[in-house]
Amino acid sequence: MSAPKPDAARRRLWLRLHRWISLALALPLMLVALLGSLLVLLKPLDQQWLNRALFQVPAGAQAPDLLERSRERLQAEFGAGSALTFRPPREPGESLRVIVRGAWRGSVYLDPRDARELGRRGEREGLYNLVFALHSHLLLDKAGKPLLALIALAYGLLLVAGLALWWPRRWPRPWTRAFACALDRGALRACFDLHRSGGVLLGLLIAVPVATGAYMAWKPLGAAVNAVAGRQPAAPPRLGDADADAPRVSLDAMVARAQQSVPGAAVGFVQWPGQAGRPLRVRLILPDDPHPNGLSSVWLHPRSGAVLALQRWDALDPGARANSVVYPLHTGELGGWAYESVNALLGLALVLLGGTGLWLWWRRR
Repeated sequence: MSAPKPDAARRRLWLRLHRWISLALALPLMLVALLGSLLVLLKPLDQQWLNRALFQVPAGAQAPDLLERSRERLQAEFGAGSALTFRPPREPGESLRVIVRGAWRGSVYLDPRDARELGRRGEREGLYNLVFALHSHLLLDKAGKPLLALIALAYGLLLVAGLALWWPRRWPRPWTRAFACALDRGALRACFDLHRSGGVLLGLLIAVPVATGAYMAWKPLGAAVNAVAGRQPAAPPRLGDADADAPRVSLDAMVARAQQSVPGAAVGFVQWPGQAGRPLRVRLILPDDPHPNGLSSVWLHPRSGAVLALQRWDALDPGARANSVVYPLHTGELGGWAYESVNALLGLALVLLGGTGLWLWWRRR
């Protein structure tokens, strides 16, 4: 019996790789893509309709001691060891949102006019939070993030194998025959052509949200970028002993001091450390930073409010600086509602490609 021709053997190898990776990881890949598309719809639905009372308040003057008063109240309830991330209102009529990380994990919503609590939700409470937790780590916490990176790698292999199977031996003339879909030769042939052509036409576009999601989910990818660039990651400054006994400055005054360090910057987040010996971080949104929450940071002593370090987003190490584009690319915020819609459609397209591939395998068994 003669050995198979090299082209046939190579094609059989690509086919097996494409098939078995699909059978092993297609379902979790489809689930993550579907959840990502659902988040695009659920976010405005959650904030504008389902839980509007948590996010919207009547416009009014913000309390001058809002952050300090909120910090004292929340630390008294959840303990001094709880980390608090404040998201101050960015538009008139927005609430103050505080993410709590301690014995209880979730978000507390406060009225910025008087620090009155509007409500609270656990990190997996409510439809949006549950879908987000599933999408971001599959409810597996730290173990889910490397799994998502593995799924993204599997998609890359699927894409390469699919392109190798699709690539014509001789390019037809006209070239559009390579993308032909025979929809009048039965459901099996139509499904095959749609899977084949759709995978080629949309595969590279789908790779953008898949790759950016993996980059955000698994920190070693950023460390790998730094290693290639020969850079060390930016580290938070250490606290000195000089300010240990200094009079305590209010959190609002510290945030104001951070803004004075970078004129024209808006406050993205205020991250109060949950452990002793760690600095306070104020994330600022600069006009030239594409990240919607800002990556520039002012680090301050959590007692005296002394500025310890200033890190602009465009001076960070490459692994961290990449997030300024990676994050808004993944969420779609880089291009507004139009790009968010495109991202949602790409997620649905990935679900359809996976579904047609599994159906073709089942029919041909």
